[in-house]
Amino acid sequence: MSMNRREFLNMLAVAAAGGFALHSDFALAEKSAAKMYDLPRFGNVSLLHMTDCHAQLKPIYFREPNVNLGLGGQLGRVPHLVGESLLKHFGIRPGTLDAHAFTYLDFEKAARTYGKVGGFAHLATLVKRMKANRPGALLLDGGDTWQGSGTALWTNAQDMVDACKALGVDIMTLHWECTYGMERLKEIEEKDFAGKIDIVAQNVKTNDFGDPVFKPYVIKQINGVPVAIIGQAFPYTPIANPRYMVADWTFGIQDDNMQKVVDEARGQGAQVVVVLSHNGMDVDLKMASRVRGIDAILGGHTHDGVPAPVKVSNAGGVTLVTNAGSNGKYLGVLDFDVKNGKVADFRYKLLPVFANLIPADKAMDDLIAKIRAPYESKLGEQLAVTEGLLYRRGNFNGTFDQVILDALMKVKDAEIAFSPGFRWGTSLLPGQAITMEHVLDQTAITYPYTTVTNMTGEMIKTVLEDVCDNLFNPDPYYQQGGDMVRVGGLQYTCDPTAKMGGRIQDMRLNGKPIDPAKTYKVAGWAPVAEEAKAAGGEPIWDVVAGYLRSIKTVKPVALNLPKLKGVDGNPGMVG
Repeated sequence: MSMNRREFLNMLAVAAAGGFALHSDFALAEKSAAKMYDLPRFGNVSLLHMTDCHAQLKPIYFREPNVNLGLGGQLGRVPHLVGESLLKHFGIRPGTLDAHAFTYLDFEKAARTYGKVGGFAHLATLVKRMKANRPGALLLDGGDTWQGSGTALWTNAQDMVDACKALGVDIMTLHWECTYGMERLKEIEEKDFAGKIDIVAQNVKTNDFGDPVFKPYVIKQINGVPVAIIGQAFPYTPIANPRYMVADWTFGIQDDNMQKVVDEARGQGAQVVVVLSHNGMDVDLKMASRVRGIDAILGGHTHDGVPAPVKVSNAGGVTLVTNAGSNGKYLGVLDFDVKNGKVADFRYKLLPVFANLIPADKAMDDLIAKIRAPYESKLGEQLAVTEGLLYRRGNFNGTFDQVILDALMKVKDAEIAFSPGFRWGTSLLPGQAITMEHVLDQTAITYPYTTVTNMTGEMIKTVLEDVCDNLFNPDPYYQQGGDMVRVGGLQYTCDPTAKMGGRIQDMRLNGKPIDPAKTYKVAGWAPVAEEAKAAGGEPIWDVVAGYLRSIKTVKPVALNLPKLKGVDGNPGMVG
């Protein structure tokens, strides 16, 4: 099905008027939405980009971070801008739809005014509109698509595979997809995706002979222009996730091989070369400075909603670097004007997907209802009510992460708790019921085992230093793109500007200094070692659900945050 401009604008008007409280802010949003989504066609090659939806088929709330620190060469640069610093940099007016989409500012009020974001049925309407207006446009999926919900976990990713085919995805790359294991991934590629969706990853090879596991790239004709899409899967998959799940494959950044693949694609006649990346934005910015011949890097992994591309100079010219946020909240639209065999000009827009302002596509809506039907009662179980805002996102902690930490310490009778610095997970507004679905939105992984470990003070410091270096190493190629491990019970000082081994300082438990030689009881979850799988600690969602059932009400959460040094005035931090 395609729709013309008038039909689309009429649908927008009907959606905006369909039973929503049209107070003045929303009425203004309705008018600006028609303008926002009526994006004029430009040039002759168009690419649509989504990434990191984390299996969210239904509209959700999602709060952007108020802490996303950039240090050294990244200080004050995209993507390390939050709040008003981000608005100022991109020329976005405060209090607008875009201000709500791209920042945490006035989140509760704005979320109640403008409603939820994302949802595959609303995304489908927008994709169809953009494809109808841009003949030959390709929809690119940057990965982290099959993980992050109860239905994705319980269907072994089949729900997202079916939804992506229905959405019209043309090409994808990988990260969390790999946590379903090599066999499942190849089964989907060979059976479900054959002739429909290409999986590309130039940096995934076999351990034994170094053979490509997936196509390094594909060349597609768009309005007579040969366009190469090169895949870059998450380079640290066997480190950040269990190695045993991808035991036969190697990953890595592989700049030299990327250059060879770019040159090969150009040699095959490609007039446009785009990298579909799951590196994380800082890594993409460095790669763009080192590899020549790439017109654009459409990036993911770090969940940065970046309204405009960064232009990076290199030996071959300029490469555009973008990142398209997460949770189905955005659709990137990149238009190229290709003349005389090369890109002459471009336009880019990262469109927020406001579910109240875009009508649901009926076919996708029906598919989602069918997918969810067997699980609705389980997903809908009300566990507790939250009195405060619950979110996950920010370099050091989030309120939903704090609930997980509190649950671990209470249920496991532990002095200290660790929870991974994942960036996926939906938000809840004050007064909302916390359902089993919401808990799974924060915890649904294929290695959910909880652990209780006796750790010395020295080992605790080593763990914190190691994760902190993954986040704040001055060389982006040594960063793994998540946030800092969340810590319950333990207080500490962090100097992100210090050298490795010196960032974690003054660790205390109940006001007393941590003794390097003393042993402490530490609870955690999501262990990457295969031995932890054999040990079989109960899944984290059972721990959190049981805790929530017992307390019934979650009071406004007091975040356990480190005391920070060396970051005063950093535009990647507010408050």
